Amino acid sequence: MSREHALAPHRVLLVFVVLALAAIAVLATHGPAWWQRLYYPLRYQTVISSAATRFDVDPYLVASLIDAESGFHPERVSSAGAVGLMQLLPTTAGELAIALGVSGTVDADRLQDPELNIKLGTRHLADLLARYSDTRTALAAYNAGSGNVDGWLEDAGTTKLGDDIPFPETERYVKRVLLGEKRYQELYPDAF
Repeated sequence: MSREHALAPHRVLLVFVVLALAAIAVLATHGPAWWQRLYYPLRYQTVISSAATRFDVDPYLVASLIDAESGFHPERVSSAGAVGLMQLLPTTAGELAIALGVSGTVDADRLQDPELNIKLGTRHLADLLARYSDTRTALAAYNAGSGNVDGWLEDAGTTKLGDDIPFPETERYVKRVLLGEKRYQELYPDAF
């Protein structure tokens, strides 16, 4: 069979790969719960529950944020230098640690400790939720920084962000975390 033929092996293989990926995507969002849990993993439930209770934050929101930030990989470090499960910058983590009375220096190595990272990250999220009038705006601030969000709010003359966030990456992030929060509630109803 020639390469120009419609059923040439390289074309059939490409179609098969595309169909397989589409099937995986459909199963990840609409398949059996056990399959969806592969796409939405949940780890560190005890630590998340403890921090969420302490700082009065929805644990499913924390789990979804962790999934979006690091995929539940505590050793993850971003190109911007954010570290750990909740992708905290060491400077931000240091300020949070002082506020919480955490002893010692909080550096990149310590931020890879799941318990410390979740505690500091959940406190940071709680602070943003208290500062802004809605979860969407707080999540945008978690991703893009409070300075950016404050500027956007000032430009719009409002106290909360609408559906059009100026940074497309932040818009996708907010949607992903909010959707993930719902998925975690559905897939792990008794986790917290």
